[in-house]
Formats: sequence, structure tokens, C-alpha cells
Amino acid sequence: MKARARLRRAAAAACVALAGCAGQPGGGDATLKPMTSTTGTETADQVRARVHTELAASYFELGNLPVALEEAKEALRSDANFGPAHNVLGLVYGALKEDRLAEASFQRALQVNALDSDANHNYGQFLCLRKREDEGIRHFLAAVRNPLYQGADGSYANAGVCARRKGDSAAAEGYFQLALKLRPGHPQALYNMADISYAKGDFEGARGYLARLTKVVRPNAEVLWLGVRIERRLGDRIAEASYATQLRKNFPDSREARALAAGEN
Repeated sequence: MKARARLRRAAAAACVALAGCAGQPGGGDATLKPMTSTTGTETADQVRARVHTELAASYFELGNLPVALEEAKEALRSDANFGPAHNVLGLVYGALKEDRLAEASFQRALQVNALDSDANHNYGQFLCLRKREDEGIRHFLAAVRNPLYQGADGSYANAGVCARRKGDSAAAEGYFQLALKLRPGHPQALYNMADISYAKGDFEGARGYLARLTKVVRPNAEVLWLGVRIERRLGDRIAEASYATQLRKNFPDSREARALAAGEN
């Protein structure tokens, strides 16, 4: 199943801000375990559960939450202990703001398999977005303990976002650096490191992180506004004007464009 890879690419392209991907279905940089085709050892019920879970993940990715919900439920009607189905069900319930049901689903997925990195990651994101940062970080770190987990960079980056939400910039920086060690072009980690560096007065460092970021994603309004402020601090009027022109042209109705027009710093 390619749902996780597509979700991660979409997240990388869009979610560079401190808030993460709160506007996307599922409320975060969701991860879904890729499921291989049957090896002949699955029962008929397990095959049905796997197929319906894959369909649920695909519909979740498309934003079709009612169908995703029904497919996940159908998977569990086939095999009530199919952990990935509980994980997807948690994502769907989270997107529907059914927090009690979402949390129960994530917890059930982890009862089935406490080492499920995707379920730990998604539960961590759920918790962080609901201001339960310490619990969320614990689940992100549980996710990366599996040496075979391919999404560790995303879990570290989300742990960094979660740490920033609770005001722990030092811990956040450490998590973002771990994400960048695994994936040097991780957009969310690069943006946050640029923002942290700017806040610390390290404007050259901030410029470096932002330059790396704009090589891997098309800058949004938030990125361009940070670029304006960095170059203003460094005294590079040409670079400042370039960022400002892009901001006015591409995002004229954004909050950042209004701040630029108002002369904010």
C-alpha cells in the first residue's frame, strides 16, 4: 500500500509551520503502515481485514471520511484484533472530532501491538494537538524505538513541534536536529530550526536553514515572511525585497502580507 508514502509527501510539501499539519485530515502528519499482499498464511478473515484497512487508508487520504470510517469498521468486523484497522479508525475519528472514540481506537491498536510505530506516531500527534504534549512526545519517542521504522524523521520532527508547543525550545531543537540527521531536507524541521535560530538572534543560521527549506518546498506565506525578517536583520535589502515581493504577489490576502504592509517586524 502506498498511502503512507503519499501522505508523507503531501505533509512534507505543506506542513512546515510550527502548528504542523493541523488542517489536514487526521489533524497531523499521519503515518499508515504499508501492508503487503497475502503470503498464504493469512486466514480469509485476515485478508478481508487487510483489504478493507487499505481501502480505509486510501479514502482517509482523499478526505472521504464517511467511506473511510465504514471501511475501517468493515475491516474490524472481519478481524476485531487487526491493529492497523484500529489505527486508521483512530485517525478518522480524530478528523471527525470524536476524540473519545479516536483515543480508544489508538489505545486498542497499541494493545494489539505496543511496538506499532505508526499507531504510536498517530496517537502522539493526536495528543499533542490536544495540548497533552508530554504524553504525545512519549508516543513519538516510542515510535522511533523500532529500528525498522521508516518514519522516524517525521516522529522526531513532530516531537519537536510538540516540545515547542509547551515552550521547551531546547528540547525542540534537539528533536529537530535528530530529524535532520535522518533526513536533511525535512521541511518541518528546517522551518522550525530557522524560526528558532531567528528567535535566538542567530540570523545567519536562520538564513541557512531557510535556504535549505526553499530548495525542497515551494515557500508559503509563513516561510516568506520569516525570510523578510531574517534578511531585514542581516541588512540585505535586495534579499528582503525579493521575499517581500513574493509574499505580496503570491499571498496578498495572508496574515503575513498584512503584517508586511503594516510595517511589523
